[in-house]
Amino acid sequence: MTSPRQLGIAVAGVGRIGRMHARIIAEQIPQARLAGVYDISADSAQEVADELRVDAAPSIDELLAAPGVDALAICTATNTHSELIIKAAQAGKAVFCEKPLSLSLSAVDDAIAAVDAAGVPFMVGFNRRFDPGHAAVRQAVQSGELGELTIARITSRDPSPPPIEYVRISGGIWVDMLIHDFDMANFIVGSPVVQIWAQGAALIDEGIRAAGDFDTAVAVLTHASGAITTIDASRQAPYGYDQRVEALGTKGMALSDNRRDNNAQVFVEGATRQAPFQHFFLERYTDSYRLEWLAFTDYAQHGGPSPVSGSDGRAPIVMAMAAGLSAKEGRPVRLDEIG
Repeated sequence: MTSPRQLGIAVAGVGRIGRMHARIIAEQIPQARLAGVYDISADSAQEVADELRVDAAPSIDELLAAPGVDALAICTATNTHSELIIKAAQAGKAVFCEKPLSLSLSAVDDAIAAVDAAGVPFMVGFNRRFDPGHAAVRQAVQSGELGELTIARITSRDPSPPPIEYVRISGGIWVDMLIHDFDMANFIVGSPVVQIWAQGAALIDEGIRAAGDFDTAVAVLTHASGAITTIDASRQAPYGYDQRVEALGTKGMALSDNRRDNNAQVFVEGATRQAPFQHFFLERYTDSYRLEWLAFTDYAQHGGPSPVSGSDGRAPIVMAMAAGLSAKEGRPVRLDEIG
């Protein structure tokens, strides 16, 4: 796909994340255009189509066959991802897929094999890689400016727990929440994780406990280089969306801190006040989603290595499985035990 014309991107799944992607493609990516939408809920699809002035397809097959569709953005439920990746690849479309690729490694491998066989561009939606702050920390590590990396630290806390209906089908905290942080560990450190020791607890939400999941979690990751990453996660931080990444090396430290509603600080006698943290991921990662789509569009049109490859998407799933096993059995788990 080397034509200078706009890349036609269709979106499958227009729930919260898919609707956001559709708006970004339609309104913020000059090199792309929204080429259509589909959702299992025809009403939802039509609502988004009307808002963004595109067609709503009655089926995935018709969406893929629609004129001007060069790429498919898969934002549907996780259990449909691998099937849609394969279908889009076989149709010759570039593919963008939200994380996780699947809850099944065999399904992930089948999807990656289909993409490779078709030779189409493929990218996984780990948007945090494109956050300017996080990317700057990675650059400081990769450039050698920090010396030899010894410790990375990732904090990931949501302002409130998700609906219990979501928890029951999400795959659990290791998959639906910490998968971003597992990817960040690989991205920041630049060395694969070989072992995970994880612990979880349900201390906040009784519904989460009843569902057999955790709302509080810690993981210690050992990288092939010997560096150690620690991750702490909570499904409830009432002060706002708390996202921090830190890297410590033998020559220095790099930190990507939280964003606030504004940068003002007020100083009065006996007190200092700052604006609150941005409340949720849609606000915190606005820039990263836009930059993610710019990267996908450039890649799909001009080629080169995938900004976030299939193997990049597979690795955090293996890590999530290892963390789940570690928390269950109370022991460190090597990733080669998983596959």
